[in-house]
Amino acid sequence: MLFYWFLKFVGIGPLVHAVFRPRAEGAEHVPATGAVILASNHLSAADWIFMPLQLKRRVTFLAKAEYFTGKGLKGAAQRAFFSGAGQVPIDRSSASAAENAIQTGLRILREGKVLGIYPEGTRSPDGRLFRGKTGVARMALETGAPVVPVAMIYSKRKLPFGKSLMRVRVRFGAPLDFSRYEGMSGDRFVERSITDEIMYEIMQLSGQEYVDVYGATVKKSMDATGASAPDVVARLQPPPDEAGDRAPTSLAG
Repeated sequence: MLFYWFLKFVGIGPLVHAVFRPRAEGAEHVPATGAVILASNHLSAADWIFMPLQLKRRVTFLAKAEYFTGKGLKGAAQRAFFSGAGQVPIDRSSASAAENAIQTGLRILREGKVLGIYPEGTRSPDGRLFRGKTGVARMALETGAPVVPVAMIYSKRKLPFGKSLMRVRVRFGAPLDFSRYEGMSGDRFVERSITDEIMYEIMQLSGQEYVDVYGATVKKSMDATGASAPDVVARLQPPPDEAGDRAPTSLAG
């Protein structure tokens, strides 16, 4: 745990602030104590660095197990870094991987901690917001933890001599309370509706276009066919008359 705070305030943190100057909006929406889920869009491998730097509380993310299984000195260093930085290993190769991830997330929340999660399950293939997986809804229902939607926003600022500098904004939305669905964990229709509401709030915060297809499905098809993400999405996504406006519907209204 000490290593986490060392990275934040002495190691990576000051360097990131000096170079990228990340700016936070709405950080006061994150509860000061108790379990909370931070549900974010996922645009960059650096998302897990920029977002926690904006908060006083420690954020724990679920990370792929490969980060923790390396051999030799390099593997040991990588394992120590990700463990100290608040990452928890998840084996994504087995049929029970999704359930293992959910159980790990539940344990973290029941300890009263902050869990960072990417409902899309993978980085966006093309910068758009993709369909969320329902694990986030199940964890919210089983623990009663509020869900704070988060948007990572990246933009480039032009500098002299044709150079550019990446600017980062992290927007935290108001907490979403799903206590009205208490006892309904396991109902796939309720879990899908809750997930869609979370994705709707992320879409509102980020300004991204929403795509009603799983990002992992798009990436798998891209690898198999060599097609671009937009081409794959156009083939997989239902036509407008079937998909409506192709945006998740908020339950708030």
